[in-house]
Amino acid sequence: MKTIVKVALTALAGVALGAAPAAAQKITLTLNWVAGGDHAPYFYAQQMGLYKQAGLDLDIETGRGSAASAQKAAAGQSQLALSDMAGVLLFRGKGLDLVGVMNVYANSPQGLYWLKSSGIAGVKDLVGKKIGNPAGDGARTMWPALAKKSGIDPASVTWVNIDANAKLSALKAHTVDATTSFFNLHHVFARELGSDMGFLAWKDAGVNPYGNSIVANGPWLKANRDKADKFVKVTQKAFADCAKTPEPCVKALVEANGALLYQNELDNWHLVTMLMNDETARMVALGWHDDKRMADDYQLVDEYLKMEKPYDVKTAYTNEFLDKNIKMPPIHPPKLF
Repeated sequence: MKTIVKVALTALAGVALGAAPAAAQKITLTLNWVAGGDHAPYFYAQQMGLYKQAGLDLDIETGRGSAASAQKAAAGQSQLALSDMAGVLLFRGKGLDLVGVMNVYANSPQGLYWLKSSGIAGVKDLVGKKIGNPAGDGARTMWPALAKKSGIDPASVTWVNIDANAKLSALKAHTVDATTSFFNLHHVFARELGSDMGFLAWKDAGVNPYGNSIVANGPWLKANRDKADKFVKVTQKAFADCAKTPEPCVKALVEANGALLYQNELDNWHLVTMLMNDETARMVALGWHDDKRMADDYQLVDEYLKMEKPYDVKTAYTNEFLDKNIKMPPIHPPKLF
């Protein structure tokens, strides 16, 4: 009888206190680089407890370049990564099992910067010159496409390994002749270089594949579709909310990464929304990979970089986790450059 009473009391206690929540599933998202304005939605969703509410214990990890983050996810060292989608297509041809689950940059963010006073006016003037950026930067992966599109040999330039934070100083000191950067940092280059800034957006040179996408390790995705679904839906809504009202999102980013300056990252985020914005994001769903564009991107990568092993591009991405009710909202970025 005493045993029965103990069991009954234990059950009643469970009802009174509420059942203990199941342990949140640990997943790691490797960023393409150090945290910045473009990453605000992840930190906002994390601060608001949205991942935890979905049963996910998300660890946001600093990256060392888009190509490096893709390779880390492919190796299973992280479940998710933020990486340049065109580079991911190339890596899949090399046998890396990665799948895009949500697009972030509907427009290529890649930009090329130089000093006008150096006599450089465009890509053709870079022959024999030095371009500086991190070794794992996605721009290096896609450089042959821009070079060939511009009519020069990709091997005609020398790549110099520099830290992302040293790009401007190296350019000013003439240690390198040019550098690459994402458009969301354009306001920093414009402010620092002024009228001497030379700039080319890769998309204006005819190289406009999808930019950064959230990609998943293939085997993990097959075994954890429920977790991927929860992560994508939380993240998709966070991006939409941050596009509408960026201030709390940038605040969350800065609070989680103490060295960042609020206004600089807010400016960064406004430029990010311009990269996110296209007809598919506005009309179909925010984060959607369009089938025709993906087929065109595959063809571009194959034409200029050569796939080691051809495959069906539809295996490289999925839109199944995206909520079609969440679309890119209207944006009104301030003039920043």
